[in-house]
Amino acid sequence: MISIKNVTKNFGGKNVLNGLSLEISRGETLVVMGQSGCGKSVLLKIITGLISADSGEIWFDGTEISKLKTKKMNILRRKIGMLFQSAALFDSMTVAENIAFMLDQHTDLSKQEMRKVVDEKLSLVDLEGVQDLRPAELSGGMRKRVGLARALAFEPEVIFYDEPTTGLDPVTCTEINQLIRDLHERLRVTSVVVTHDMHSAFSVATRMAMIHEGEKIADGRPDEIINIDNPILQQFILFGAPDQILNMENPILKTYLGR
Repeated sequence: MISIKNVTKNFGGKNVLNGLSLEISRGETLVVMGQSGCGKSVLLKIITGLISADSGEIWFDGTEISKLKTKKMNILRRKIGMLFQSAALFDSMTVAENIAFMLDQHTDLSKQEMRKVVDEKLSLVDLEGVQDLRPAELSGGMRKRVGLARALAFEPEVIFYDEPTTGLDPVTCTEINQLIRDLHERLRVTSVVVTHDMHSAFSVATRMAMIHEGEKIADGRPDEIINIDNPILQQFILFGAPDQILNMENPILKTYLGR
C-alpha cells in the first residue's frame, strides 16, 4: 500500500534519513522501531506530507505523493489518520469540537451529523460521555483516545501512531496496545506504529522494521526479528522486550543474554 524508496532527509547538515526504503502492505500492523533521534517520527511526517524529503519517492496506493500539489495532497490525507505523540488536541475546544474539527473544515455535514460521527468514534475507542469536556480535564490515556477518535473521523485506510504509549503508566499502556489491536481487527485498516517501547512493539506488530542512523537494518515478523543476528537490534530488544519474548527457547537471544 505504501512504498518508500531511497528517501533522504537532512537537518542542519545531519542525515536523519539516509536512503531509507520500506514497503508497507495493506492490512498489516507495521511497527517501526529504533532509538530516539533515529528518524522514525521524521519518516512518518514525510509519508503524511507534513514535511518534504530531500530526495527519494513515496508511493501511496499507487500514487507518488512527494510532489503532489496541496489540494491533491489534502484529498489523499482523508485516507490517513494520525495519532500524534502528544495527542495534539486544541486546549480551547471541547472533546467533541476537537474530533469534529476537520469534518467542519472539509465537509458539508450538519452539526447533528458531525455529532453522530463524534459519538461513533468515541465509542470505537471506548470513551463515552466526555464530549463536552476539555483536554485539561482528561487523563493522559483519555487524551490519547480522543486523539485517536479524531484520527478515525474520516474513516481512514491507514492509521499512523507516533509513540502511542509515551508518558503513560503501564496499565494505560496495556489498554492503548489492546485498543490498537482491536481497531486493526475491527476496521481492517493498515496500521503503522512508531515506537521505542518493546512491550508495545511485540504486543501490536504483525511485522517489525528497525531503523538505525537513518537506515533500515532489520525487517520481518516478530518471530523472524528475534532470530536476526544483529548486535544493535538484539541489544535494543533485550533492553525492553517482554519476559515471554526473553524466555523463549531461541539460540540468537540466548547468545546475547549470555545464557
